[in-house]
Amino acid sequence: MSVAVSFAPFLPFLRRYARALTGSQTSGDAYVRAALEAVLAAPDQISYDHAPRVELYRLFHAVWSASADNRSPGAGTGKPGGSVLQSLPPGNREALLLTAVEGFAIDDAAAILNVGAAQAEAEIAEARRTIQNELRSNVMIIEDESIIALHLQTIVEDLGHHVTGVAATYTEAIALAHRGRPELILADIRLADGSSGIDAVREILTEFDIPVIFITAFPERLLTGERPEPTYLVTKPFLPETVIATIGQALFFRREGAAKAA
Repeated sequence: MSVAVSFAPFLPFLRRYARALTGSQTSGDAYVRAALEAVLAAPDQISYDHAPRVELYRLFHAVWSASADNRSPGAGTGKPGGSVLQSLPPGNREALLLTAVEGFAIDDAAAILNVGAAQAEAEIAEARRTIQNELRSNVMIIEDESIIALHLQTIVEDLGHHVTGVAATYTEAIALAHRGRPELILADIRLADGSSGIDAVREILTEFDIPVIFITAFPERLLTGERPEPTYLVTKPFLPETVIATIGQALFFRREGAAKAA
């Protein structure tokens, strides 16, 4: 099987990861393209000691790290620098995202990051502490299934955030956004009355500049390769750690943007 064929099934998920890592669809996709171009230009760098998905992410990280090392923090790379983000080194975010969002085992995440398993575990623990201690925010939930909405609310509140409310329809979501002034939205894409969470989010974003995490059982509807695609995407059924890691990443970049604008 050719390298292109073995890597192809994992590219949509690498794009999702790259966008979460950089906080930007444009920047994340650019890094993925750069990694693929590097592989095509020098196929001898491919290691066959790892499963194809692990190797694809490892090659991506080689490009990401080399590029970031040659730039000042936050200089247009998506690699953050300053304020809240300085308290959480990039390696910590990477290790947490690889395990909690992408579902890699510790050993695989360590191989991707070219570190030892013990170091990867320490970085994950530090990332969790920072998320809990430094990023408390107002969070709005758009979800029509009450059990899932309650589960999300519990996760969010256990992190120390305030839930401004839960909306089950397009109309409720628009009203709740204006009433609660959220700093982050967690949104399903199919709502109770047949309306669309995607449409609700688009309308809200015409007035509010805030990050959105889509949480859906239908990720293929959002990972089509066509624009626009979400920066943050969690697949149902989800693990609490996946939601926690994605919330942390989204809020890091929101706070960083606010600090730079100040």
